[in-house]
Amino acid sequence: MEGLMDDDQFKILPEGCVSTILSFTSPQDACKSSLVSTIFQSAADSDIVWERFLPTDYQDIVSKSNFPFKFSSKKELFLQLCNSLLIDGGRKSFRIEKSSGKKSFILSARDLHITWSNEPQYWHWASLPESRFSEVAVLRTMCWLEIVGKIETQMLSPNTKYGAYLILKISERSYGLDSMPSEISVEVGNNQGSTTTAYLRLAQEHARKQQMERLVYGNRTERLKSRVAEGDGRVASEREDGWLEIELGEFFSGENDEEVKMSLMEVKGHHLKGGLIIEGIEVRPKH
Repeated sequence: MEGLMDDDQFKILPEGCVSTILSFTSPQDACKSSLVSTIFQSAADSDIVWERFLPTDYQDIVSKSNFPFKFSSKKELFLQLCNSLLIDGGRKSFRIEKSSGKKSFILSARDLHITWSNEPQYWHWASLPESRFSEVAVLRTMCWLEIVGKIETQMLSPNTKYGAYLILKISERSYGLDSMPSEISVEVGNNQGSTTTAYLRLAQEHARKQQMERLVYGNRTERLKSRVAEGDGRVASEREDGWLEIELGEFFSGENDEEVKMSLMEVKGHHLKGGLIIEGIEVRPKH
């Protein structure tokens, strides 16, 4: 906007016209413009501007909220939606990006397909105070790990590059989770996505545990790894909310509605593992 017209020239335009112009910028630009003058401030705060920045299906999203919404303007609603909002009976978390208005979702563990998660001898469902959801899935012990999440691209912002991230914790008494890499992938529609690998461990623990397992298992671990698809061996990173995340892959949400399948599998090693805590899978814009 800077350099196009000075303040005196904008005084000639009706406020509604200025609001319409600002609505074609971004939330970040609109907020910056409100500092230019009183004309811009009034125009930048109008519902005309913030209605355009809100997702087109915001009314449907608000109607699915676990808690009633109160707001006096579309700008106030936008800012409220920048914070995590539980929807769909608490099975999903929703928010919009403050700088762009693009949508993000977290599918809770209850919204995922986790093989044998309803068998108490393998998994149990627990409530953790640090989780945004009422339940998380905790792996007791088993030799098969399969976690799959699905989302429709029509739920997301169109024409946007997204990343999918498994949100997890690893308990102090965990075992067998990173003896060999898991296969991770993201598939869109009928297109076969690329498969790579990840270790269920933090980066700083990677070398130490590899050395320890070589001492305990010898060459057996290396033989098991040869059965897994080749990949870059991603490891978990720390999130601001205190959890860990592993990027499963990325995809582009186009204009057509397609199903996105996100997965982590470790099904070929047949060794016992336990101590994994799953909160969900986040789908958020990448920059």
